[in-house]
Amino acid sequence: MIDLVSRARRGDADAYTTLVAGSLDRLYGAAFLILRDRSRAEDAVQDGLIRAWRELPRLREVQRFDAWLRRIVVHAALDELRRQRSRPQLSILPGAEPITYAEADLVIARDTLERGFARISPDHRASLVLRHYLGLTIPEIASTLGIPTGTAKSRLHHASQSLRAAIEADDRGGARSHTA
Repeated sequence: MIDLVSRARRGDADAYTTLVAGSLDRLYGAAFLILRDRSRAEDAVQDGLIRAWRELPRLREVQRFDAWLRRIVVHAALDELRRQRSRPQLSILPGAEPITYAEADLVIARDTLERGFARISPDHRASLVLRHYLGLTIPEIASTLGIPTGTAKSRLHHASQSLRAAIEADDRGGARSHTA
């Protein structure tokens, strides 16, 4: 990998393509979970990869390329989120075939989580994605977001509480509308 990074730093586009190819799915997944929109996630990843290509000659720690690239793409996703606040999302069930109770429960759980996720701040959303989707440690989250370790730990804690509160509030609101 160090050889590929060195070649890419000297302007070898093929080496850069090889470097990022193995990370694209995870980078896109993280951007999608932060943005909750496929096209905006694709835009954020593309923007992050362009930024990384431009900044690559200034990369100091070549062995930390993956963490460096991840940080750039997460920041690109957060920038995209700040540029254009959430648009309404439509979730429909794929196909018209009947589903089992277990499948219905999974759809309901996913929908509940998505609605809760949409109600928390972008910083909290990013913290949860980095921890639970990418499996990063607190110090890695701090490094990725460019914040102190204590702030990352606190943000992750508050993000979990905010998500839980959003889901509970949504559940209470849904229960009221069903009884009315």
